[in-house]
Amino acid sequence: MARFSIAAVTPNWFASVMGTGIVANAAVTLPVQLPGLRQAAVGFWLLASAMLVFFLTATVLHWLRHPAVARAHHADPVMAHFYGAPPMALLTVGAGTLLIGRDVVGLQAAVAIDAVLWTAGTIAGLVSAVAVPYLAFTRHRNAPDAAFAGWLMPVVPPMVSAATGALLLPHIAPGEARETMLLACYAMFGLSLVASLVILPQLWSRLMHHQVGAARMVPTLWIALGPLGQSVTAASLLAAHAGGTFGATFERGLVYFAVVFGVSVLGFALMWAAIAAAVTVRAAVHGLPFSLTWWSFTFPVGTCVTATAGLAAHTGLTALAVLSVLLFAGLVVAWAAVAVRTAWDSFGRRPARVPAPAEVLGERRVLTTVG
Repeated sequence: MARFSIAAVTPNWFASVMGTGIVANAAVTLPVQLPGLRQAAVGFWLLASAMLVFFLTATVLHWLRHPAVARAHHADPVMAHFYGAPPMALLTVGAGTLLIGRDVVGLQAAVAIDAVLWTAGTIAGLVSAVAVPYLAFTRHRNAPDAAFAGWLMPVVPPMVSAATGALLLPHIAPGEARETMLLACYAMFGLSLVASLVILPQLWSRLMHHQVGAARMVPTLWIALGPLGQSVTAASLLAAHAGGTFGATFERGLVYFAVVFGVSVLGFALMWAAIAAAVTVRAAVHGLPFSLTWWSFTFPVGTCVTATAGLAAHTGLTALAVLSVLLFAGLVVAWAAVAVRTAWDSFGRRPARVPAPAEVLGERRVLTTVG
């Protein structure tokens, strides 16, 4: 991976914001709160916020200085899918502002900031969920073995909107406005869930018929945990914050749904995590080259932390609480390893030259993908 340069900014860099922000959000949702954990979460939220501002600024400068390269991203059948990363970065930092940033900026300001970031992230996420599949259906050329977990990236943002939108529900006046927000979140939940259920079988089929493929793409297998963990998180949070909408019976039904749906999906997520871990260890033994794909080890795992934490809150089961803590420990280790390696490779090597648009459509598509 070349040293960071404005000339080489791509949408997948926002995955580092997602991966950093989810550490903060997961920390404050854990069933067990240790001394100093919230203060650490504040630090991660501040870092993620700074990174978001940095990459938004870098992206604007990239479009101004290298418009031909920037315009070529959407034509790349791999890179285009990572237009889902910027919306999720906005949503993750926005949720963190409400969960943790309130300690710094106050509740009123935190709600206002989250509302702005949630709105921007939701609009951008809905655009990515429609525009990227449209490009894939009409312009991109994909080989029979082209399916990879990155195809999930543009359709996951609405699920993140559903989960993070639930946090805003208590701050909306009871009545039609809150009810509309709740149902809109469930609509986005369904949009993302069904789209993911369409893509996951294609990924499974590709792995069965064409195996894992290049080692540099192995980390992207972890992306599949994103829609799984985030869907469980969304169901749990929507049930937890649905008060004051359609009555006690309806709200109690949402809790039942969250538990039954969540535990069922969690079972598959854990199986997929075990397979992905085994494949990753196998690749590491034979040499796993570093690239931005390593950020796939963070955000998807973080969604499983928040998923198990939500289920633990609804059920009170110790096993789920313990699982949540263990997954969080793994998330922190993964974040530390990926962050250090990214910093070293981004600022410790030679500057990247400006790539030609043709290169964006060629070799770089497999060298810079991330989840």
